[in-house]
Amino acid sequence: MRDFLPADKARRERVLAVIRDRYRVHGFDEIETPVMEEFARLHAGIGGDNEKLAYNVLKRGLDAEAIRAAADDPAALADLGLRYDLTVPLARFYASHRAELPTVFRAVQIAPVWRAERPQKGRYRQFMQCDIDIIGDASSRAEAELIVATLDAVDALGLDGATVRVNDRRALDWMLTGFGFRDEERPGVLITIDKLDKVGPAGVVAELRERGATAEAVDALEAFLHRPTTLEHHPFGERQIRKLLPDGLPDAIVADLVGIGDAVAAARSLDSAEGGIPLVFDPFLVRGMGYYTGTIFELAHPSVDYSLGGGGRYDGMIGRFLGQDVPAVGFSIGFERIVELVTESDAAARSAVVLVHDRDVELGELLALKAALVAEGSRVRLEQRTKNLKALLEQSAADGFTAFATVAPGATRDELEIKPLS
Repeated sequence: MRDFLPADKARRERVLAVIRDRYRVHGFDEIETPVMEEFARLHAGIGGDNEKLAYNVLKRGLDAEAIRAAADDPAALADLGLRYDLTVPLARFYASHRAELPTVFRAVQIAPVWRAERPQKGRYRQFMQCDIDIIGDASSRAEAELIVATLDAVDALGLDGATVRVNDRRALDWMLTGFGFRDEERPGVLITIDKLDKVGPAGVVAELRERGATAEAVDALEAFLHRPTTLEHHPFGERQIRKLLPDGLPDAIVADLVGIGDAVAAARSLDSAEGGIPLVFDPFLVRGMGYYTGTIFELAHPSVDYSLGGGGRYDGMIGRFLGQDVPAVGFSIGFERIVELVTESDAAARSAVVLVHDRDVELGELLALKAALVAEGSRVRLEQRTKNLKALLEQSAADGFTAFATVAPGATRDELEIKPLS
């Protein structure tokens, strides 16, 4: 968990403002949920490994004897917990407010979440998530809308060239069943397959054998991973999807994936026949959350070798709270990773002026000058002149100011000579 100095905080808020604006123009409405949820909801088996990282809140009023008696039962010690993502709170929110929401609800949530992570670069115990979700639409239009809005936000931040890796958990399950993996070993197999881009085919096969996975199924997977392939390139579409999977993939799954690609291509005015569509089919994309039921995706950028966000369809989650299934799909931008890649634009930092004044300048004069500059759209700070003017100006530049002017007694707005801080 981190502190942010003024310049860092201002930079983060500028990035958040861009993301909020792009989501808003795509028709999403922002909501807010409490930072805490009920313990039972956070530990309902739908949060994957994140449930193990939840910060739980001790029940109020427990004495030492009660704590000792419940020491081996977290559910008896805690009744609340800090949210570890924004999807579980959204499902509870929708179940609580369904009657007040449109049939197809497009939600934005931008807020901090907490996980008891081992801190490292790009991984924190408190971090910001930027989620958009569509609830109530079972068609591939929902996935396409999420992808288009996310890519639009990334483009607006100056991160051109982003792509989205796409898969479908139904296709992945179908493939693993065809190889011969048993249902009970599927979770461990998926964990291993998710490492494919890090350890390669040989590493995946070796780990599966160490796990004791069904030998014939591992053999079949190994043969598939080492099958002869051509260098022929196909853009995202039916030919690419079928080429990267075993024969026989159900047509309905292919149609859903192709429909997403066609819609994204049309929205971004790109010709998919020329390979311009920013989607890539990845048959071994897993995503770790157990609640995904269909399409899954990850945001990638050529400047880094890790994902910048992801999401997928989770049609079964809301039903746990509502008593009936409701289609839902979401996309989350990895804000903490993206904010480090965004470079400042001149427009973002312009019109920030420091007025350096002598001690004998009247306060009324200073505030009048400040008000005049503020009315012109500038950000303004008053600073009394110090012996080390250079140090004062360097600190002002570090705080995000780009210009300064010195103020003498009786100075007017027209007499101010505003100079760049450089």
